[in-house]
Amino acid sequence: NGEMETKPGPLKRYICSFSGCLAAYNKQWKLDAHLCKHTGTKPFACARDGCGKSFCSAYHVARHELTHSGERPFRCAEDGCDEAFSTNANRARHAARVHAREPKRYACKFEGCGLEFKKNNQLKSHVCEQHAQLAPYPCAHEGCGMRFSVPSKLKRHEKVHRGYPCTDEGCGFTGKTWTEYLNHRKERHRLALKCDQCNKVFRDSWFLQQHRRVHTETRVVFRCPRDGCDRSFTTVFNLQSHVGSFHEELRPFPCAHAGCGKSFTMKQSLRRHSVAHDPERRSEALVSLLQDTSLKLRNNAVFY
Repeated sequence: NGEMETKPGPLKRYICSFSGCLAAYNKQWKLDAHLCKHTGTKPFACARDGCGKSFCSAYHVARHELTHSGERPFRCAEDGCDEAFSTNANRARHAARVHAREPKRYACKFEGCGLEFKKNNQLKSHVCEQHAQLAPYPCAHEGCGMRFSVPSKLKRHEKVHRGYPCTDEGCGFTGKTWTEYLNHRKERHRLALKCDQCNKVFRDSWFLQQHRRVHTETRVVFRCPRDGCDRSFTTVFNLQSHVGSFHEELRPFPCAHAGCGKSFTMKQSLRRHSVAHDPERRSEALVSLLQDTSLKLRNNAVFY
């Protein structure tokens, strides 16, 4: 019929609850970042001593903390470039600034081809793949036999044989993949974050930040923006849950357990509820509940 089909965008089920605001998002962290515009607060603080920066979502503070750890997981994909970056956005800016303007100097001399390339190894890869039908860079590992079109792919492949050894002194772990290595670092060597008031130790900067409220003289309270409602909450999540369930009667997350029939306003609430159907996770939930209880705040309140 000549009409072009358009792919539907992601469902925006995370809706701003502030009166007169029509903003909606497809991810919770995007909504959290947006709510900072209304509240004027940035509840996720960097736990590094002396930093002092704070952010609107756990996603953004986690990305920021890479600048302190020195980890640069985003490597430049350009052949021959060994630059690496803490965020994908920084890598993209580097590629646009450094590589996009480079002139193409190497031309394929095969009859009828004439393609040009920025680097000689790109030309070499092209000739081997398109005209000789053989990848030019073989793996030197005994018994492997793999070949690759560009040095960067060979370099990445060689890590399959070498792995990713843990750099901590006395640790002999070697991850087969980068993800396996990162998971090991997170589980075994994650920096313990200590409260400077009571020396309580946390494994996550977000939980440390929440705990620190116990030692403050005031607490931040988010008041329901709906007319005639005097409810107030200590977290943006609880405010969102209240508005969705009480004022808008939205419960888009049903429990899939047979015979349950309950539904929830927030996805996180459904996850907490699902523990009730899984005996193995109940003990974990009890520990989490005790941690949450320890975060109760003092009575003096600052309202927003």
